[in-house]
Amino acid sequence: MSSPSQSPATERRLHYGLDEVPRPPWRAFGLGLQHVLTMFGATVAVPLLLGPAMGMSAAQTALLVSSVMICSGLATFIQVRFGTRLPIIQGVSFAFLGPFFAIIAATGGGAESMQYIAGAILGGSLVEIFIGYSTLFGRLRRLLSPVVVGPVIALIGLALFQVGAPQAGLDWRLSGTVIAGAFLFALVLAPRAKFFSMFPILLAVVLGYGLAVVLTLNGTYGVEAAGRVDFTAVAEAPWFRSPASLIFPWGTPRFDLGFFLAILAGFMASMIESFGDYYAIAAAVGEPTPTARQVNRGIGAEGIGCFLTGVLGGFASTSYTENIGLVALTRVASRYVTYIAAGLLLLMGLVAKVGAAIATIPKPIVGGLYCTLFGLIAAIGISFAARADLGSQRNQMIIGFSLFMGLSLPAYFQGVPNLGFAPVQISIDSAPWLASMLQTLGSTGMAVAATSGLVLDNLIPGSDVERGLASPDIGSA
Repeated sequence: MSSPSQSPATERRLHYGLDEVPRPPWRAFGLGLQHVLTMFGATVAVPLLLGPAMGMSAAQTALLVSSVMICSGLATFIQVRFGTRLPIIQGVSFAFLGPFFAIIAATGGGAESMQYIAGAILGGSLVEIFIGYSTLFGRLRRLLSPVVVGPVIALIGLALFQVGAPQAGLDWRLSGTVIAGAFLFALVLAPRAKFFSMFPILLAVVLGYGLAVVLTLNGTYGVEAAGRVDFTAVAEAPWFRSPASLIFPWGTPRFDLGFFLAILAGFMASMIESFGDYYAIAAAVGEPTPTARQVNRGIGAEGIGCFLTGVLGGFASTSYTENIGLVALTRVASRYVTYIAAGLLLLMGLVAKVGAAIATIPKPIVGGLYCTLFGLIAAIGISFAARADLGSQRNQMIIGFSLFMGLSLPAYFQGVPNLGFAPVQISIDSAPWLASMLQTLGSTGMAVAATSGLVLDNLIPGSDVERGLASPDIGSA
């Protein structure tokens, strides 16, 4: 039976409403699996990017992937059951990559970096929970115009430009296959077949991985080759995660005020993105515009999901826009289907060999993902900023300054050896915590852009229309 809130027009437009259960069971299972496949590529991309950056072994990377899948499943269930109660899939957010890379650079990698990442996520999630359930988000939203958020989102992608081509260049044959495949599936074949529009990145990775397996089996890739696929970790991995490895798998979290403040920029971008996603999914399923209470519940539920990721050894999660597109495309709004997707994610995370298999993806393929995904994220940030009046000199100066300083100030702290600039280290003897905080903030492009934009956009006079706040669907990219 369809939800009472749905109109007859909505009932005709949707194959399955919010409260309907697809029959027979195999159909519901297939629809749930499709959700998982749609978000799978982006979800595993983050641990595959961060694992090598932390110098992790194949076994450690497999554990990281497993933890991410479990966290995504739990966060999805919490959002659909207790948050907005809309069919929104939760997964790893790219908004946190900048702060994560800054933490890794400052702590040296390995389990120690994950301990500090867990501590920062736990602290940031408590802030998100408070902002959501205290109804503070509705009041803060006016401070976060597209003039502020657009550059922050753009820098999620732009901040990683130094590792894109170098990582892909470990084997251009594989990375080039991934890049070419992504463009082929997403832009050439997608208009001809819906299948390609739903899985362009996943198909590109499968294409590159298949080539790597063939070249490994025929002896083209030797033991030291960057593109070699080694299944040793899969064979050695147990079938299931042990219960003892689920809670704080990387050790007791460590807390650092600078890391905590830096990651708040990621939470800010994530909350604004999710706010827009709530409006988008409501429109897709024919529901009324989300109420303030519904939005606050959603943000609070995302905070709880992020807290669990800190406990279970994953990364902070957010709403997945690509799955909202899937709901609109398939016209399946069933919460039951979303619960199945959450269960599948949990199952995949608990089966350790699944994580080990994903961890065999070679670094050049991950480099191809860098080049393909993060430029797209930068473009999304620019399009988000376009919701404001980009013909306004006020906005041009604020956005331009935020973008430039988000790239240039981290270079100031990190140094530019080729130009003779040494790294800068802040030292405050009377307040070492303040020095650490400023060092982390200044080294994180997103934090620099967020701080610059917040201060300038809210101090310099500008109308709501000029700032992009006039429309109620702000942030719905």
